[in-house]
Amino acid sequence: MSPLESSPPIRLLLCDDHAVVRAGLRALLASTDGIEVVGEAGSGEEALALAARVRPDVVLMDLQLGGGMDGVTATRRLTSAPASAPTPGGAEGSGTPGPRVLVLTMFDTDADITRAIEAGATGYLLKAERPEELFAAIRDAAAGRTALSAPVADRVLAQMRSPRPVLSERERDILRQLALGLGNREIARALFISEATVKTHLGRIYGKLGVDTRAAAVAVAGERRLLP
Repeated sequence: MSPLESSPPIRLLLCDDHAVVRAGLRALLASTDGIEVVGEAGSGEEALALAARVRPDVVLMDLQLGGGMDGVTATRRLTSAPASAPTPGGAEGSGTPGPRVLVLTMFDTDADITRAIEAGATGYLLKAERPEELFAAIRDAAAGRTALSAPVADRVLAQMRSPRPVLSERERDILRQLALGLGNREIARALFISEATVKTHLGRIYGKLGVDTRAAAVAVAGERRLLP
């Protein structure tokens, strides 16, 4: 008897806002042994609610989920607090560890990878992976092992060798507005802050990126994949 046959199947929850993608993943996963899809969610909020009910071992999580909670926030919520397990008498137990979260996405920017890993993701895969690599990554995630697509692993190593500038959430917000071509007054209105605050953050951004113009800041941020 093989190890897969002798152990219970890995309980997997799918979270993707595209029903066709979920259906394709479910059909694909049905072709392999040892993995059972126990639920599907189309949003971060639905993933949290379903995970509390069906208790998956692994959540296969997309990052971009349309409106509402994004995949990074859902990942943080799933991994940061243990799921409370009911006792036989119906009372809440002391809690069991939450599920592992394996990101499956089309996006491989440094910003997306870093945010997902910081949120607690066990692995990060790209949707271009071969089915066998996806199956192996799910098994690795269930066992608590890190699973990264080869391009993602290369990018993580590159970050370690040449650390990217650490920008605050507000600085990233302002960089995103800069990339849209907004001026200081428009950025201030969009973020509900003063123009003086915008100028202060811009000075810090320029210093961290080693630039002295708005255009250069956007160009360097794009080169270093600091924008999602």
